[in-house]
Amino acid sequence: MTSFLTLTRPDDWHVHLRDGEGLAAVAGDTARQFGRAIVMPNLKPPVVSVAQAVAYRERILSALPGDSGFVPLMTLYLTEATLPAEIERARRSGCVYGVKYYPAGATTHSEAGVRDLSRCHETLRALEDLGLPLLVHGEVTDPSVDVFDRERVFIERHLIPLVQRFPRLKLVLEHITTASAVKFVLAAGNTVAATVTPHHLLYNRNALFQGGIRPHVYCLPVLKREEHRQALVRAATSGNPKFFLGTDSAPHARSTKENACGCAGIYSAHAAIELYAEAFEAAGALDRLEGFASHFGPDFYGLPRNTTSITLKRESWQVPETFPFGGDRLVPLRAGETLCWRLQESA
Repeated sequence: MTSFLTLTRPDDWHVHLRDGEGLAAVAGDTARQFGRAIVMPNLKPPVVSVAQAVAYRERILSALPGDSGFVPLMTLYLTEATLPAEIERARRSGCVYGVKYYPAGATTHSEAGVRDLSRCHETLRALEDLGLPLLVHGEVTDPSVDVFDRERVFIERHLIPLVQRFPRLKLVLEHITTASAVKFVLAAGNTVAATVTPHHLLYNRNALFQGGIRPHVYCLPVLKREEHRQALVRAATSGNPKFFLGTDSAPHARSTKENACGCAGIYSAHAAIELYAEAFEAAGALDRLEGFASHFGPDFYGLPRNTTSITLKRESWQVPETFPFGGDRLVPLRAGETLCWRLQESA
């Protein structure tokens, strides 16, 4: 049995770092294990311009020690008012690496998202021409569609026509949750990839209701049936470079999760690589974790792979029940439970 696992330092290709006191509380967890991270722009107000992205990047770096070595990769929030000229500025900026498409109302702080994608066609053409990836939250918000079917229906109604209309567009289908998403990514060309979260690899929708409603495993897209979890595990552990790591770690204060209308989001940044190691080991695929976590993401984004490493040790440790989060507390994934892998050192 393997006792140590050394990997090229991984990157997180989808993370929420928040802002202000929240940012200060969580940024260190991501920087401790990842060399880079694609940072989501759904703040209030959203990050819709290069100037805002540059300012947010400086706030992230200011929240970390000067020697952390962590590189935040910024994104813009796509709206129906986003102009091709802003995409050109983003491409030249040297700090913006993608544009996030939120269907309006799909998730946290998505009120400013896109309601009619046809109004964004000129901007999407600019993304295609400039090679800047479109990062897609793939769910419809039509209230007539069952919440467990929203990813599949989004692919059928919107994503398939989108890639047909813009065949050279680099596109990442974020935090995939279904066999339908796996099938779509596999069938698409090399310009289409997907991120997979640790919680969607480890849990199915039963976790939402074990012993009562479990708000700290409520996320969007919501956890799905076991058959879909198994499809994600097969994709993530297959060695196919179209699938790579993206935690979608999304911190919320305990008071906003444990209330009558709890926020969607799971915090996993405290133990992300350990959780992925658990999922890959359960699938008998630890030897494929490095490609998924450290190689395929930078290859897709056209960036060099990291040159430093991390080491995981097979060691039992207990996840804290909570962490400080501004003036509140944050409940992490696996709070109070024991993990069998632990991040040890970097070199």
